Amino acid sequence: MLLISTYVAPSGIEGLGVFADDFIPAGSLIWRLDAKFDILVPDIELPTLPPHMQMYLKRYSFPHLELPGYRVIDVDNGKYMNHSLTPNTDFRIFDRGYALADIARGEEITCNYHEFDPGFAGFLTGEPEPALDASASLLAR
Repeated sequence: MLLISTYVAPSGIEGLGVFADDFIPAGSLIWRLDAKFDILVPDIELPTLPPHMQMYLKRYSFPHLELPGYRVIDVDNGKYMNHSLTPNTDFRIFDRGYALADIARGEEITCNYHEFDPGFAGFLTGEPEPALDASASLLAR
């Protein structure tokens, strides 16, 4: 669950992105895993979902690192956070995210998907996205 006010807008990185609605000081806790706002989906259920929902989860979910066999989908704007190898946030602690630097109002909030998705293959390098199946690691947020 995002703990800061944000909005979604076109991104220069990819499609839509999430942007700071207010100034965020460096070191601020900006996101925490919250069962009320972050839905867990069992991997075993992925093949039973309609194809459009499988694609949705492929794009917007990430593996739960403390509950193997589950994926997390944010219900707030967090799902629009784009990947960057030089992010302005730190998600190395699985259940929370912090601002690495001051984030200006209107600045896109980015994260490094490798920090919370060990199977993320990357798309900035031109590598293909992973196949959609319950054992594959899918794209995050």
